[in-house]
Amino acid sequence: MDNLNKLWLSTGLANFELGQVIMMLVGCGLLYLAIARKFEPLLLLPMGFGAVLTNIPMAGFSEAGGFLSYVYHGGIETGIFPLIIFMGVGAMTDFGALIANPKTLLLGAAAQTGIFVTLFGAIALNAVPGIEFTLKDASAIAIIGGADGPTAIFLATKLAPELLGAIAVAAYSYMALVPIIQPPIMRALTTLEERKIEMAQLRPVTKIEKVIFPLGVLLMTIFFLPAATPLVGMFCLGNLMRESGVVDRLSSTAQNELINITTILLGLGVGSKLSAEAFLNVETLGILALGAIAFSIGTASGVLMAKVMNKFSKVPINPLIGAAGVSAVPMAARVANKVGLEANPHNFLLMHAMGPNVAGVLGSAVAAGILLALVG
Repeated sequence: MDNLNKLWLSTGLANFELGQVIMMLVGCGLLYLAIARKFEPLLLLPMGFGAVLTNIPMAGFSEAGGFLSYVYHGGIETGIFPLIIFMGVGAMTDFGALIANPKTLLLGAAAQTGIFVTLFGAIALNAVPGIEFTLKDASAIAIIGGADGPTAIFLATKLAPELLGAIAVAAYSYMALVPIIQPPIMRALTTLEERKIEMAQLRPVTKIEKVIFPLGVLLMTIFFLPAATPLVGMFCLGNLMRESGVVDRLSSTAQNELINITTILLGLGVGSKLSAEAFLNVETLGILALGAIAFSIGTASGVLMAKVMNKFSKVPINPLIGAAGVSAVPMAARVANKVGLEANPHNFLLMHAMGPNVAGVLGSAVAAGILLALVG
């Protein structure tokens, strides 16, 4: 009988707790969104599977010496994985649209307004019983408004590692929901005539300009915001490999094999933080709510800035491209193009929207650097 009792106690069924079951269901929900709905599948699939693995009783995946603990501490806690992904994103990014129309840099900057508004919103949530966000916690939550997953993960590991799971889920969920969240905001803030505006074709950009651009961005970051150089530096390295044309093998590796391997490990590592004790609390609900607010404010700020620029610009600017400043590349640019085509079948805004879109990537990295410098 004792042997049977020991055998029963060694099974998962005898050791499951309600919180673990709930979090495994959350993991299955992420897998559903990735597979059935195709919402950010590259990260939500490994993240969801990591959530299932970490909540298996007695498996020890996330405990000291477990596989996921090594993945988390070796790649996420150190900040290595987000930086490698930023290098890969840089290698995949074409700054041509931004260089051809540098004014769109303002749209990428304006869309980061949601980050700083949400910072104060997170502090205000301390009035709710059960929520106690420090300034570091609030800063890590606010970066969700940048709609840049690697940046959100990087800042969370530096400022609020205990909130990493909730912040990562919120960041990537809202990035996946860009086609649902943004269009109503864009239509509410623009008139039909504004959405019909056709923009002039962008000028050709030379190779020399594309090579100099990442070096110039890095130099400016070194001079004025050194705290942002880890993210911006790796992004510029990836972009320089792409544009120089002399290291095609390295550029291809950064865009494909390296970023793919890192994405798998990053997703599993983030999923390992989706344990019941870390995720099932009132603070998680607050983070999800603040993430939606941050993203919405960022979208609205970009559109409103584009409306102002259109008033004073000699060349017409379609306000829809301002929504692409939230950084979710290239989905936000595609949404701006889609809404523009709905208003005017001859209105092709994709390349114009890519300017603020890539500016938003830099903007979110700079915002993370500012927050890190102020409260890190």
